[in-house]
Amino acid sequence: MDTSESSTEPGSEGPAPDGAPRRGLRRWAMDTRPLRRPAYRRLWSSTIVTAVGSQLTAVAVPKQIYDITGSSAWVGAASLAGLLPLIVFALWGGAVADIMDRRKLLLITNTGIAVTSVLFWLQAVTGLESVAALMLLLALQQAFWGLNAPTRNASIARLVPEDELPAAKALGSTVMQTGQVVGPLLAGALIPVVGLAELYLIDALALCVTVWAVHKLPALPPLAGTAARRAGVREVVAGFRYIAGHKVLLLSFLADIVAMVLGMPRALFPQLASETYAGYGEGLALGLLFAAIPIGAVVGGLFSGAYSRARRHGWMVIGAVVVWGAAVAGFGLSSSLWLAVAFLAVAGVADMVSMVFRGAILLSAATDEMRGRMQGVFTVVVAGGPRLADVLHGSAGSAFGAREAAAGGGVLVVVVMLALAAAMPALRRYRV
Repeated sequence: MDTSESSTEPGSEGPAPDGAPRRGLRRWAMDTRPLRRPAYRRLWSSTIVTAVGSQLTAVAVPKQIYDITGSSAWVGAASLAGLLPLIVFALWGGAVADIMDRRKLLLITNTGIAVTSVLFWLQAVTGLESVAALMLLLALQQAFWGLNAPTRNASIARLVPEDELPAAKALGSTVMQTGQVVGPLLAGALIPVVGLAELYLIDALALCVTVWAVHKLPALPPLAGTAARRAGVREVVAGFRYIAGHKVLLLSFLADIVAMVLGMPRALFPQLASETYAGYGEGLALGLLFAAIPIGAVVGGLFSGAYSRARRHGWMVIGAVVVWGAAVAGFGLSSSLWLAVAFLAVAGVADMVSMVFRGAILLSAATDEMRGRMQGVFTVVVAGGPRLADVLHGSAGSAFGAREAAAGGGVLVVVVMLALAAAMPALRRYRV
């Protein structure tokens, strides 16, 4: 795609001045050029609020289900209850995002998520104590989120030029990863003070800010010349055919599947905290293990200035996945908690690099009429991969031991990713 095309599409607000060349340590600092563009800045600012607010609900729902049932099995069942709506509506939502004004769709879906949060609050304050109601609301929330996520991501390429896409993805991903660290910590601090119900209410109020920010965006209708069509099964299938016909897109998805399914070790954290790192304190060990990858990702985002200078996006993805696998293998071999946390943090940095460049490839290598569907598949892969990894690693940890399962998964990631890169050169050759 020609960079000049992105800067003149509807919704773009003209090129921002680049200023003086970035030198010294500034070359590594986060590239904030996309924030000079008012439309992107509004979209990104709304993400700051919801990144933390959504985590409050993400903590409150399983906590409330456990309080009602006293069973972790019900907590796991609730997670699965939200997965199917997420998959279905992310795929369909990507098709919808390709045929209607994306700003309007963002307004509808963010409002729907906010109303769902209000319903979560109402059931909590009225003392309903119904697991079925919680699971139904969770399914509804995930359906709205499935519609929202591909629309939001597909809109970015209409708000910034192509050369700023890696920076824009780094800015958004860093905020989301920060929310995964700050949100649960804030929820843990607030629950004893204000209670579960108020966490839902805070999330609902935060979403009102998001709706206002989206309302201020420019209209983002389909580009002129896009054929009129309906968002049905045929369009979803056409999206998969488009991926199959563009090897660089297919490989970008496969790279994430390889990294997450074979190498995401989070299901092993409780076993490792209880067995391998119990001497450090089981609670401390578990908290550090869960926090290490998001913290590493945030660090990777803060020092993402080099991303904008990279042109071989395919090699960046390959290298990041290989580093992820090697770091996970090192984590599995570590008998020291602090060394294990350090390896997981390195894995988090690699995950951020992979996320940024895979996202940039999807936005730059796909046409605008296909971006929504590409982001729909991206949403499904990102959400579904770690859940499959939980099943695989949990089973392997029980059969072979947690450290062996983690190390073996990391080695598999490295081997499979290098084999894919060698067998299918399209990703190696891709550059902007």
